Amino acid sequence: MEKINTSSQSQNTGKTLLKKEGTVMNDPIHGHIEISPLCMAIVDTPQFQRLRFIKMTGTGSLVYPGAVHTRFEHSIGVCHLAETLCRTLQQKQPELNITESDVSCVAVAGLCHDLGHGPFSHLYDQLFVPSFRRSAKLPDWKHEKASVDMLDYIIKVNNLMHLFSDEDLIFIKEQIMSPTNKDYQGRGQDKLFLYEIVANNRTGIDVDRWDYFLRDSYYLGLKVSFDPGRLLKFVRVINVDGEKQICARNKEADNLYEMFHCRSTLFKQAYLHKTTIIHNYMICEALRLADDHLSFPGTNGKLYKMSEGMNDMEAFWKMTDDIILQILHSSRPELSRSREWIKRVFSRDLPKIVGVIKESDNPKLKWSADWIHEQLVIESALLKKDLVADDFIVVKRSFNYGMKEKNPLENCMFYGKRDPDVAYKITKEQVSPFLPEKFHEVQYLVYCNEEEKQSLANDVYGAFCHKHNILIRKGAEQIGLKMTPVISNNVLQIS
Repeated sequence: MEKINTSSQSQNTGKTLLKKEGTVMNDPIHGHIEISPLCMAIVDTPQFQRLRFIKMTGTGSLVYPGAVHTRFEHSIGVCHLAETLCRTLQQKQPELNITESDVSCVAVAGLCHDLGHGPFSHLYDQLFVPSFRRSAKLPDWKHEKASVDMLDYIIKVNNLMHLFSDEDLIFIKEQIMSPTNKDYQGRGQDKLFLYEIVANNRTGIDVDRWDYFLRDSYYLGLKVSFDPGRLLKFVRVINVDGEKQICARNKEADNLYEMFHCRSTLFKQAYLHKTTIIHNYMICEALRLADDHLSFPGTNGKLYKMSEGMNDMEAFWKMTDDIILQILHSSRPELSRSREWIKRVFSRDLPKIVGVIKESDNPKLKWSADWIHEQLVIESALLKKDLVADDFIVVKRSFNYGMKEKNPLENCMFYGKRDPDVAYKITKEQVSPFLPEKFHEVQYLVYCNEEEKQSLANDVYGAFCHKHNILIRKGAEQIGLKMTPVISNNVLQIS
């Protein structure tokens, strides 16, 4: 991957770097893994080290105390799995002509795929930023764009350009953020399968997901039965309708369904847990209220708000999870409302769940969180309840196998032991009759902002459900959460 450079100093630095041995790390998920000198050149920069201060599950650690792992170790894990899968294909199928440069590029893409995450991971790009961009009528923004921009920034400010050819750098970026028209420039048609290793847009089966399924479940304390180590031994590249694709052995179909079931379980029990959701809402409100009063110096000293930081990597890399501590410890009066939200989070003064609403109860309605919120306020007025708009919080959540209503394995190709070069599809009916009929569910969680108004909010929620022919699901016991028996005054209760 080393690019010929006219600077003899740069050439010598690159050659010395690439001659060094890899760095061995002891990872709790993958064991002892070796990271190449090229990848370590990126790891050992202040901008990459920033990922140590961005928690993998966002506010998940406020619900699951063990989930304090970060984007840093996840990125290391994805780098390891990406290189492992690439080398597996290289060794098993030498006819694919996978070069050492290909392997290095795939590893670097795995390492750098999450460089663009902001504070609290997906809270930043899925909740905080969209709230500003919608009002300003700006196009959607994704963290993958910032990952590519941050990689460029890291290479520039740390003088690493001599380590990459132009073609390889394009290839790395395309793996992180796929071109909208799929017009790949980094590698040719015969190596398109390499783009499926880090981020597989066709099936959703990739090493990024493998690592976060294993890593998150480990730190959350949730058991999963999906085994990527086994899958690594049963994949091969096959020509499918003129395009080379990574295919799995037919007997791995059940293992792959278990992988997507694992994803669904993590979302239900952790990422979209009712308490995680309300923590996300509260932290997002705190950041939103603080946005006009906090600034981060970017290029040439220009100051950027948190909602604008993604426009300048010099400013962006200074934004991490510790922003809420800066707000909490500040005595500035203009941050008082933001501080109140953070204090409520840390003192567990959380809005209480009122109930859950499923779109499937009445598919004819034009569902949205804003519409439900508006209807609850209207119903409150009709019932003459002492409730206002700020007393209700409505949040949308959706569960799926990664491709909304679609079965992701419909796009997955399999092969058999007797004819390993012929790819074909396997229907879910051929795998098991116990697999889900539907792969997508949308729910809306209704919260009451003040505990003393909970009973009033319950009445309004009940009236709303009756009016729109929706099943009433009050409290945690109706939304699929585990219940803990509690003894109070010698009476067994469920909480």
